[in-house]
Amino acid sequence: MKFIYFNSRDELIRLPINSIVYFESDGNYTNVVTINKLRSTIGMNLGDMEKALASQLGPVSTIFIRIGKRYIVNRNFIYKFNIQKQMLVLSDLMHFAFQLSISKEALKNMKQLLMESKNNNK
Repeated sequence: MKFIYFNSRDELIRLPINSIVYFESDGNYTNVVTINKLRSTIGMNLGDMEKALASQLGPVSTIFIRIGKRYIVNRNFIYKFNIQKQMLVLSDLMHFAFQLSISKEALKNMKQLLMESKNNNK
């Protein structure tokens, strides 16, 4: 099992990457939401979070996909999205479902990226 670590002055957070559903931007902070609905706040913006994922996880970091300005999601939990309703549902199909409001443009870009990766996996 692969873990990612977030270290601050006062705490250390150690998370298995397969338990992370999404990251949400909150200004200079990022909220990490896990499969058991725990929410942790990390003292870095979303851009720095992308860099931390890449540096700590290397090629494994591709399971996370940036969607617009507010979110990085675990592509393993993408259940469905509706571009017209500007909605993305992340779920494991058993225990949780998170509904996120995403811009049409960001969803269109995500759809294109997912279709390209699907075609590359054939």
